[in-house]
Amino acid sequence: MKKLETIEFNVTNEEQLLNFLYKNVQGKSKNNIKSLLKNGQVFVNSKKQIKFNFLLKENDHVKIQLRKLNSFPYKILYEDESLIAIEKPAGLLTVSTEQEKEKTAYKIVRNYLQEKGQKVFIVHRLDRDTSGILLFAKNEKMKIMLQKHWNDITLKRGYMAIIEGTMKTDFGTIRSFLKEESNKMVHSTKGMDGKLAITRYQTIAKNKEYSLLEVFLETGRKNQIRVHMSEAGHPIIGDTKYQATKNPINRLGLHSHLLEFIHPFSKKVITLESSIPDSFNKLLKQK
Repeated sequence: MKKLETIEFNVTNEEQLLNFLYKNVQGKSKNNIKSLLKNGQVFVNSKKQIKFNFLLKENDHVKIQLRKLNSFPYKILYEDESLIAIEKPAGLLTVSTEQEKEKTAYKIVRNYLQEKGQKVFIVHRLDRDTSGILLFAKNEKMKIMLQKHWNDITLKRGYMAIIEGTMKTDFGTIRSFLKEESNKMVHSTKGMDGKLAITRYQTIAKNKEYSLLEVFLETGRKNQIRVHMSEAGHPIIGDTKYQATKNPINRLGLHSHLLEFIHPFSKKVITLESSIPDSFNKLLKQK
């Protein structure tokens, strides 16, 4: 059972309860405070009070029971009133599937925000075996703004990828039209029935067996990096779906490490960064 923490106030002037809480409760948004009332966590003179317009009188005593929030299991990279970005581990689904409905990034973030009186909305997805930056909206207006204007407001989308072997050139651009078949496999098509996909890459480090690439997306197609690397003859390690033959770190060698975008509401540039996994660095240090 969760422990309860309380904060208490003595009323000095006649005032409506909601306005009083807005003025006196620090560190919580107006929506958070409304949720405290709705959830029966506010007491006036020891009696539970849920009416926003309840009239407080001089010398009334107000007590708020704050539920102690569960600790969030993953690193939170950014959070404000309308956005939250987390560092998703490899192996965790973004959203539920027929096979897995409970343990997903969406449900974990939803449970965390519910305790704060907030909601969560899907903005984009990472493949189950891809780790790194995953962004969610906290309201529908933000979700719509991000999804509708994603390509316009996104300045950089960067990934770190470990591939088998070495690319012919240390940097370059891969451009093709990608098409998804009924079996969920994605591939480049010579016809115009696919969607344009553009991937830029540069080699950061390499040894005799593997290369670490920094990859930037100019388009955001399903499995784009995985397909382009595989079709270049250098699949991402651990990516058996796209012809990888080696899996030295027991996971897909793909990590979302940089997301830079213009905040739709504040218009400020938000830069989110996630460190390269230790397993990536250790592998490339091997001779």
